[in-house]
Amino acid sequence: MQQEARVKSNDTSIGRRAAQYVRMSTDHQQYSTENQEIAIAAYAARRNMEIVRTYTDEGRSGLRIQGREALQELIDDVQTGRTDFSVVLVYDVSRWGRFQDADESAYYEFLCKRAGIQILYCAEHFENDGSLFSTMFKNMKRAMAAEYSRELSAKVFAGQCNLVRRGFWQGAQPGYGLRRALVDANGLPKGVLVHGERKNIQSDRIILVPGPQHEVEIVKRIFRAFVEERKTTLDIAIDLSREGITNDHNRAWNTHAVRKVITSEKYIGHNVFNRRSRKLDGDLVRNAPDQWIRANNAFEAIVEPALFAAARKIDAEHCKGISDEEMLRRLNALFVKNGRLSCKMINAAGSLPHESVYRRRFGSIAAAYGRVGYRPRCDYSFVEVRRSLARKLTSIIDQVVAEIERAGMNAIPLKGRNTFVIDDVFTLAFVIVRCIYSPARSYEWLIRTLSPFQSDQIVAIRMDKANREPIDFFFMPTRHVRSGSVNIGIRRSSPIHAFRFDKIETLAEAIKLRAADQMLR
Repeated sequence: MQQEARVKSNDTSIGRRAAQYVRMSTDHQQYSTENQEIAIAAYAARRNMEIVRTYTDEGRSGLRIQGREALQELIDDVQTGRTDFSVVLVYDVSRWGRFQDADESAYYEFLCKRAGIQILYCAEHFENDGSLFSTMFKNMKRAMAAEYSRELSAKVFAGQCNLVRRGFWQGAQPGYGLRRALVDANGLPKGVLVHGERKNIQSDRIILVPGPQHEVEIVKRIFRAFVEERKTTLDIAIDLSREGITNDHNRAWNTHAVRKVITSEKYIGHNVFNRRSRKLDGDLVRNAPDQWIRANNAFEAIVEPALFAAARKIDAEHCKGISDEEMLRRLNALFVKNGRLSCKMINAAGSLPHESVYRRRFGSIAAAYGRVGYRPRCDYSFVEVRRSLARKLTSIIDQVVAEIERAGMNAIPLKGRNTFVIDDVFTLAFVIVRCIYSPARSYEWLIRTLSPFQSDQIVAIRMDKANREPIDFFFMPTRHVRSGSVNIGIRRSSPIHAFRFDKIETLAEAIKLRAADQMLR
C-alpha cells in the first residue's frame, strides 16, 4: 500500500505515451512475448499510459545487443529523436538483457535516460525512480540476470558432457557416410532422422549409424587412397569431383572436406565432443585435447582402426613436417610464379599446405602474405569476414531447406550454386547480406548484384552488425534487385520490408504459399 501511494504521488509516468520492449529467447513460457505484453498492458492501464509503439525481439539471446534488431532500433530511435513516447515499458530487468557486464545494461538505459526517455520494469518489486534503493536493487538484479546465464550455460554443458560419455551424439550434422538415429530411453531404435529432423520427446536420444552403402564405400575409398595409394587430399578431391560425387552438403569435394573425413574419429566409432566451443555468445575457440570429452567405441565403425591410425599419422607428418620457414618458402615461390596470391591458388597448388594451416600458423592469411612481401590491394579483413559468412550461409541454407521440406515441399539443389528448384515451379537463390559500417551513413545492408541473379526468387539473409548471426530474411522476386545494389536499411518503413520475415518458419510458409500460387497460374 505504501508503494502504491508513492507511485500515485510521485510517478510522473502516469498518463504518458509509452513504448514497450519485449524479448523472448528460449527461456520459460512465462517469458513468452504474449505473457510479457499482457503484464505490460495491465501495468500501463493502472497508470493510464497509452502504448503507442512495440519493439519485439523473438528468439534472441539477451547476452549481447548484436542480433537484437528491435533493441538496436529502439536505441537508434531514442538517440536520433525519432520517438513519440517518453516511457519504455519492459517486463523485468532480465528482458532488457542478461549482459555479462552489468555496466552494458546500465549504459543502454542511460542512453534512454539522457534523451528524456524513462525505462520502467513492470514486473519488478521496485520503482525505477532513481532512488538509492532502486539503483542498488536494479544493479543486483542485473548481476543476477548475468549469473543466471552463466549457471545455465554450465548446467547445459555438464548435461551434454554426461550424454556424450554415455555414447549419445550431441553434434549437429553427422558428416558424410553417417546418419543420426533416434533411440528411446531404453536404447531401443526408433528410426533414422533425415536432414533437418529433430527429436520431439525429451527422453529420446541420438546416436550415429552408418549411412547409405555407397557413401560408406566412398569413405573407405578416401582412407585407402590416402594411406595405401599415398594420394594427397587435393588428388582425392579432384578424383571425386571428376566423377560427379558430392559431399554431405551436396557440394564438390575440396581438400578441407576430404581432410575432415580422414581426421574425424567418428569413422572408427569414437564420440568426441568440445573440440571447439562458444560460451555465452562469445568467440568460437579451439580447446586443447585435454578438454575434449570422449566416449570410445560409442558407434559402429566404418573404417578399421588400423587404417584410421595410419591416416592420422600421415596427416600429422604433413602438418608437423613443414616448418614455418619451409611454408613461407613455398608460399614465396608461388608468389614469384604468379605475381599474386589467393587462398584458391594456395589450395590448388598441391605442394602447399591448406590455407587454413597458414592462417593458424601466422595468425591470419594476410599476415602470411606480409611475411613474403605480398600486399593485397584490398583490405584483407573483408576476405576473412567473407569466408566466415560463406560457412554461415551453408548452415542457414541447411536450416531453411529443412524447414521447406518439413512444410511438404521439394527443394532440389542446382549443382555448384546456392540455388534450389522449389516443387518444380520456381528457382530460389540464397544470398548473405552483410552489415557494412560507413562513418557517413552509419550501418548499411546492401544486396549487391554485380551480375543478375539466375533465379526467379531470392532469399536475402541479413546479418547482425557483427556479421555473426542472421537477424531476418527477405523473400522477394528477383526483379526487385535487377541491377546495382539495394539497401535494405534498418528502418522498417522501407518498402522492401514488405518482404521481410523474422523467423525461418514463417519464411518457409511464405515460400510454400508462393509455390502454391505458381501452380495455380
